[in-house]
Order: sequence, then C-alpha cells, then structure tokens
Amino acid sequence: MSAPFPDITRLIPQRAPILMVDALLEAQDDTATTCLTVRPDNYFLDEDGRLDETGLIEHIAQSASALAGYKALRAGAAQPPVGYIGEVKKFRCLRRPRTGETLRTTLTLGAKAGGVTLLTAETQADGRTVASTHLKIFIA
Repeated sequence: MSAPFPDITRLIPQRAPILMVDALLEAQDDTATTCLTVRPDNYFLDEDGRLDETGLIEHIAQSASALAGYKALRAGAAQPPVGYIGEVKKFRCLRRPRTGETLRTTLTLGAKAGGVTLLTAETQADGRTVASTHLKIFIA
C-alpha cells in the first residue's frame, strides 16, 4: 500500500476523544507506518501542551490496531478486530512531543502465540526518535 488509508475509523475501533492515529501511511506484511498530529484537544496532553507517555503508548497500540484492521479488511472482515495491550516492555521516551508536531510511527509485528502478538515500534517527530517500545498485544 503506498497511499494513506482514507478513513482510519474503518481500521480501528477507537473514536474521539481517544483516537490516536490520523492515517495508516504504509502497510506491508507485518510492518506498518502511521501518523498522528498532536492537536490542542488531545486527551493525553499535560498542562504544558506536551503529549504524556501514556499517550505515546496508546498511539503505538492504535498503530498496531490499524495494521490488524487493514489486514482483517483485506481478508474480508466486515469490522476491524478489537485489541488489548497485554504488556509494555522496554518503553523509552526520549522526549514528549508538543502540540502541532506530527508523529510518525513504524512498527513490526513479531512472534505470535496463544492469541498474543509481540511487536516493536519506534515513533519519530521531525525525523528524530521520541519513543520506542516492545508491546504484547491481544487481538480478539
């Protein structure tokens, strides 16, 4: 896929005010790239207008959800699957993005066992890494 998916709400079950992905930019096999522009009404902003760590993790998890939804719809599903964060490991936040910055997250799905999928992700703003993590997610 080369162009952004036109309606992210077809790929993920989340809705405002906790919608944390603007577009699925690329998807190939078990890798995807998403984006999010941090807006002033974002649920996860602190009083200084910075996205908190929880918001970064939620953005990464919803990015994984976008890839799962894309794959499910391509396979003929009518609705995107619902997923849950099972574990956050090795989360590193190098800096908290400010309102107006656009995040670009690349994730890769790894091993799958018992309905649990491992993934690695890196989030950048202005070409520099702001966060990275490993997640265990369960997709129903």
